[in-house]
Amino acid sequence: MKATPLARFKVLDLSRVRAGPTCVRMLSDWGADVIKIESPEGDSGMGGERHGPDFQNLQRNKRSLQLNLKAPEGVTILKKLVAGADVLVENFRPDVKFRLGIDYESLKPINPRLVYGSISGFGQDGPYGDRPGFDQIAQGMGGLMSITGLPGQGPVRVGIPVADLTAGIFCAMGILVALLEREVSGEGQWVQSNLLAAQIAMLDFQAARWTIGHEVPGQAGNDHPTSMPTGVYVTADGHFNIGASGDAIYARFCKVIDAPQLATDPRFATNADRSSNRRDLNEAINAITRTKTSAEWIEILNEAGVPCGPIYSIDQVFADPQVRHLNITRHVAHKVLGDVEVIGQAVELSRTPWGVHSPTPEPGEHSDEVLRDLGYGAADVADLRARKVI
Repeated sequence: MKATPLARFKVLDLSRVRAGPTCVRMLSDWGADVIKIESPEGDSGMGGERHGPDFQNLQRNKRSLQLNLKAPEGVTILKKLVAGADVLVENFRPDVKFRLGIDYESLKPINPRLVYGSISGFGQDGPYGDRPGFDQIAQGMGGLMSITGLPGQGPVRVGIPVADLTAGIFCAMGILVALLEREVSGEGQWVQSNLLAAQIAMLDFQAARWTIGHEVPGQAGNDHPTSMPTGVYVTADGHFNIGASGDAIYARFCKVIDAPQLATDPRFATNADRSSNRRDLNEAINAITRTKTSAEWIEILNEAGVPCGPIYSIDQVFADPQVRHLNITRHVAHKVLGDVEVIGQAVELSRTPWGVHSPTPEPGEHSDEVLRDLGYGAADVADLRARKVI
């Protein structure tokens, strides 16, 4: 196996559920040595059952140390780990880490080079700083549910935990920036992300329509909010996506579907016109697209350079030849579950690969190993286990 780019970094993972594990997964897949610190009761429930697909996909490439942070000796062990670590990631409610005495300022004297990553629901302080944060709450407060769904349908959540996932990805990016900065300054720092800010950032042009254009976006359903025709269209055997916005592509689209009248109709002359008159435009396009199957249209339009594609169920996604070519999944052998296929990274480097080198660990699978590295003998470990410190 080629050398992994983050192999020189040790990461302490105190996170649970999804946003934190997503952050750490970004680091572990690129080779960081991750120690997952979980309570003696184990880390399951809100992140799914331990042997369930969600938990197994999130927690691979880690070693597991069970540690009771409510016991003073548990905190002592954590601080010994901090002394030799590069990164710590946590997503406690902001007050919890202060109560335990494992906040950034408390750990900085032990290791000034520590990069401390925190993910919260709404930020580390402010009016909502103490509130628990969940993805759907952030989707609502961040405006996403107001622009998702059919016009007039009422708020609709997105089908993935987008606030959780992006907060984790943003935190990982911040940690990598802090590690790069540390090469210059020699000092670590506190990296913070939160679900609400991540969700707002992901609004992108929809947010800018308000902050710059002072327009409140609404629900557009399967249509693109501002660029038409981009949406879902009916075929003889189902539906497919067309992305034919932009004057040049629209002209090409009208030609290939043999509808010159749509190219010359003044209602559809510009993108603004097409967006304003989207109902009439969609009705006219649907009358044409329903005459052939989805596969037929996809072949015809792609051959003409008009963006389009199928609308897959999840099983169909992974059967697609291009998805197989992208090799975005990896197989790993789990001692309980056998062969497990997990979802990988969406970025590739030409010389330094990501990879899945170990499955999600069993609770405390590496406790003895990690403590031995800290200098604890077998009798010490047995005593800590008897007293439920580990």
